[in-house]
Amino acid sequence: MQTPSGRTPPNRNATRTALACAGLALGMIGLAFASAPLYDAFCKATGYDGTPRQGPAPVAAAARAGDTMLVHFDTNVAPGLPWKFRAETRTVAAPLGETQTVFFKVRNTATVPTTGIATFNVQPGLMGGYFVKVECFCFKEQTLQPGETMDVPVVFYVDPALRKDSNTDHLVEMTLSYTYFASKNGEPQTAALSPRGGETGRRDF
Repeated sequence: MQTPSGRTPPNRNATRTALACAGLALGMIGLAFASAPLYDAFCKATGYDGTPRQGPAPVAAAARAGDTMLVHFDTNVAPGLPWKFRAETRTVAAPLGETQTVFFKVRNTATVPTTGIATFNVQPGLMGGYFVKVECFCFKEQTLQPGETMDVPVVFYVDPALRKDSNTDHLVEMTLSYTYFASKNGEPQTAALSPRGGETGRRDF
């Protein structure tokens, strides 16, 4: 309806503006929910922000003879999870392009079953695009019984293409860092409480 002057009433304009704003807000919320998995997939595919790539084992021809990367393994347990966690090998001299397997050991020190999930990062961050995980325990929820110990593997290789990148061609060592968190519904809990009888923050056995 229009006024005698031919203009739309102010309350009609206000209603349209409110509806437009509500639609924009709903769209932004939907985009936020969609962007998280898309961002995660992007990081895994490109190695952005220190996130190791995921991919198949390399072909033998991809190996670069005589060139190695010293890979250090850093293990941590967040407060709230009564686990001990360590790499069975602290450092590996990994020939570029060759698949390596490293085992990690975790143990539940609590008197009740507890559930954890591991996150990871690569430093320096520029190496994320060249550190390729073939198999990994990260982001896989694990439940351990009281006193139970579990061995979990990481299978990886370092892409020789890093020597063609002026940002990484000089690097000879890197660190793969893992942190186990208490987990609920497959999500890390950064402020979980420790079950009675457990220890937190310990990584030695």
